[in-house]
Amino acid sequence: MRVVELSDHPGALLRDIRRERGADSRRAQARYARGAADHETRLARALARRDNARASHRWWAWIRAAFAAWTERRKGPRPVVPVGVPSAQEESIAAGRAGEQLVASELGAVLGDEWVLFRGYRNARGEIDHLLLGPRGVFAVEVKYHNATVYISRDDWQFDRFDRWGNRVGQGRVEDRTGRSPSVQLNEPADELERFLRSRGQQVRIKRIVILNHPRSRIGGQRNATVQVTTSSRHIIDLVAHSRLELTPGRLTQIASLIERDHHFHDGRRRPR
Repeated sequence: MRVVELSDHPGALLRDIRRERGADSRRAQARYARGAADHETRLARALARRDNARASHRWWAWIRAAFAAWTERRKGPRPVVPVGVPSAQEESIAAGRAGEQLVASELGAVLGDEWVLFRGYRNARGEIDHLLLGPRGVFAVEVKYHNATVYISRDDWQFDRFDRWGNRVGQGRVEDRTGRSPSVQLNEPADELERFLRSRGQQVRIKRIVILNHPRSRIGGQRNATVQVTTSSRHIIDLVAHSRLELTPGRLTQIASLIERDHHFHDGRRRPR
């Protein structure tokens, strides 16, 4: 299976977070250095006043100056602890990215050279983690790495999270920052891609799959789901095996070219000039 990486949004986001973490650390070190230099100057002045009072036998002034020097010494800035521990957001993004890579690896171990996997396809309606194209059709795959039990009713996704002893420790909706459930996240760009391909003479139905591939992901129930939901990449292999669609090499080449062209068009529009 050939892999074409159109974009790597999670990777870019991770790099930005790590770059900012490094910048935060450097700014903190600079503040500490300035504070330490100022403190050394103030302490040197306090010690000089103490020593001058002692040399001139002004004992009350010496006591006050000695106490002031002791107080100033205690005011020194604390050394900066390096900001090297990843944040919860960073760990979540890294885990999700690893989950996407796992799916790609599992598909690549089974599918032959006639298949191509586009990673990070984007159009005006959103991004699709994986677009799998081959003789048996086009498959759009959204990967979610959630340690939770998920309940699905059409496009409404909810979750329960349990600890190791089975106690529920959290619940809520599975959605992105704009409030879209995983099925809506996948269907909107997949519908848009279908329309684009149709406008270019390629009538093809895109099969949509959401994979919950965290080791502790569970599907608690689903009713009238608008996409296929699974916890294993094996489900995609089964869909490929049972697909009755047959795309000729010529059509595959045309569809692949259209997918890349459409992605680069939309990706270019969203980048700042």
